[in-house]
Amino acid sequence: MAGSAHGHTPAAWTGVIISFIGFCIAGVFMVAANVAGFWAGIAVVLLGGVVGLAMKAAGLGMPKEPEHIKAAREAASTKARV
Repeated sequence: MAGSAHGHTPAAWTGVIISFIGFCIAGVFMVAANVAGFWAGIAVVLLGGVVGLAMKAAGLGMPKEPEHIKAAREAASTKARV
């Protein structure tokens, strides 16, 4: 899978960065024994997923591969195995 660009899009990076910040917030407040802050961090994690999906829907994610390219790739991989 070294040749794929899986996750190398603005939508993926933004979603992961926001989620990472949420995990950090939740972790700090978990150690501080602050329940409200912990759940606020979890909300930020979920927000990261929503933002990533919204950006993907806006066209900033990985474009879907056309069927003819997918079929050609599968045919080439089965030919290479034989």
